[in-house]
Amino acid sequence: MPQYHGSCHCGAVRFRIDAAITELTTCDCSLCVKKNALMAKVHESQLTVLQGEDALSLYQWNTHRAKHYFCSRCGIYTFHRKRAAPDHYGVNVFCLDDFDPHGVPVRATEGVGMTVVDPAALPEWPGPRVAGDGG
Repeated sequence: MPQYHGSCHCGAVRFRIDAAITELTTCDCSLCVKKNALMAKVHESQLTVLQGEDALSLYQWNTHRAKHYFCSRCGIYTFHRKRAAPDHYGVNVFCLDDFDPHGVPVRATEGVGMTVVDPAALPEWPGPRVAGDGG
C-alpha cells in the first residue's frame, strides 16, 4: 500500500495517508472554490494525524456534516471529513510531500447542488433528506 506524508505550511500539523491515489476531485461548492481545493478521497482508517491535532481548527457551515480542518497557525486547509461520505476524508494533495498530481485523473464533483434539504437527493449523497436532518 502506498504511503504519503503531508503537513500544513508551518509544519505544526503532520499526517500520513496509507492509500493509493488513483483519482483526484474538485468541488464547485462555495468553500472549495474559494480554497481552490484538489483532493484525494481516503477512508478514515487510511488517515493518521501524526502531530499537531491540537493545532487543527474546525470549520463547519451549511448542514454542519462536513468537517473542514485548517492549521490554526498558518491557515492551510489540510483535509476534511466528507459530507456525502462521512467515513472518508478529502485530503488536500498540495499538502502531501513528494506527490505529483500531474497525470492523475481529476473528476469534478458537484457541491453547489447539494442542498440543505432535498428529498430527491442523489443516492450518493447520504446527507439531509428532510428539514432538520443532520444539520
